[in-house]
Amino acid sequence: MNLLWLQSAGCGGCTMSLLCAENPGVFDLLSGAGIHVLWHPSLSQETGAEALAILDAVASGTVPLDVLCIEGSVVTGPKGTGRFHILGGTGRPMLDWVRQLAPLARHVVAVGSCAAYGGITSAGDNPAGATGLQWDGTRPGAVLHASFRARGGLPVVNVAGCPTHPDWVTETLLLLAEGALGEGDLDRYGRPRFFADHLVHHACPKNEFYEYKASAKALSQMGCMMEHLGCVGTQAAGDCNIRGWNGGSSCTRAGTPCVACTAPEWEEPRHPFTETPKLAGIPVGLPSDMPKAWFMALASLSKAATPDRIGANATADRILVPPSLPKRP
Repeated sequence: MNLLWLQSAGCGGCTMSLLCAENPGVFDLLSGAGIHVLWHPSLSQETGAEALAILDAVASGTVPLDVLCIEGSVVTGPKGTGRFHILGGTGRPMLDWVRQLAPLARHVVAVGSCAAYGGITSAGDNPAGATGLQWDGTRPGAVLHASFRARGGLPVVNVAGCPTHPDWVTETLLLLAEGALGEGDLDRYGRPRFFADHLVHHACPKNEFYEYKASAKALSQMGCMMEHLGCVGTQAAGDCNIRGWNGGSSCTRAGTPCVACTAPEWEEPRHPFTETPKLAGIPVGLPSDMPKAWFMALASLSKAATPDRIGANATADRILVPPSLPKRP
């Protein structure tokens, strides 16, 4: 399976993340699955004329293209020409390359939230006209039409995240190589459901504090970060706390709130990332699948039943009160 990876407007963080794939490493994993990387601008040896020859061979159909991976948003400015971002050495905008190569590919994969929905590079006034491949934020239809389907029959597969988890990328590629990823395996935003059907809240180490609504008030503290510190793990798609990053960590395990970086338009929450917006003292962002009245009723009961241990530890940066040992019979 031939794979071509292009880096568009972004920081390259998804490639950095991909290199953290472990046991096996990304190169051993892909080669073992019969996935041949034709070219990656940061990782391949070919440069200059050699790289251009690979692109031309793919564009002409001389070399078949099975998977086109795009990392970073696609710049459409100025005025829809895409000439704010010329693919080095080609004299052509990346926008043109994407539109030419995507119909030739058996599968098109957007690597990271920038490529999927626009991401960080589309934030603010977006003078560059940065957008995702098939989605402009929450709106379908962008560089590629909303009805676009690659030769394999799938829309753009959005392996979202900022950066995306290395295992999400490799697992997606392995599923595509085996023909085991169908349109029904993607959610409504084109994300593979093997990770998007989970919430970041699942397996979060702060869940005991969440259950009793014992909240941290500062980032260094152990309590749940939903009430005061902007954490939206109860609404965010991702199995981050189940599979872990870089040997087992995650944002919430590291003590920072989940900002739902796998979602369209996560980059502009209209409030500081580490603050929870409230209305009449009640957090605006409540769990996505629970009625508000039920949540408030349960929260009141939970707070009233909070054990002293959990209440004390919630606003501490280490365990102050350990769990009590069971009494001897």
